[in-house]
Amino acid sequence: MGMNNNDVIRRVRYTFDFNDDKMIELFKHNGLEVTRAQVSAWLKKDGDPEQVPLKDVELATFLNGLIIEKRGKKEGVEMIPERQLNNNQIFRKLRIALNLKDVDILKLYDLVDIYISEHELSAFFRKPSQRQYRACQDQFLRNFLKGMQLKYRDNK
Repeated sequence: MGMNNNDVIRRVRYTFDFNDDKMIELFKHNGLEVTRAQVSAWLKKDGDPEQVPLKDVELATFLNGLIIEKRGKKEGVEMIPERQLNNNQIFRKLRIALNLKDVDILKLYDLVDIYISEHELSAFFRKPSQRQYRACQDQFLRNFLKGMQLKYRDNK
């Protein structure tokens, strides 16, 4: 269990200034038809009684849709959304969608005054079976999302 899925989707929406139609389109890219009412319920602030928790498979579908939106659909490759997601997987999907190299990610962390070595960073993207694998803690994902916001939204 990682960062709140609803928080992740809200931050991505805010960073790229996606309207409801774009949000619906991103889910559709990966084969999920959602309504404006569903999107609205997922985007409600934490603590709002109207908020509906976003399931892992739904967040995975959205992030896969973001990858397709930003990078294009690969011929013959079906992106099957994971039923369970962790912070490392969320981080990896955002990295792929934005086509970020390690150096780009380190620059995003610089924007939020976080120092992380390339070695530490690469540990987040390893397979869990590898000895060097490291679980991505909530604060690392949160700071990455904050750095994304500073680069992609606030620099417009």
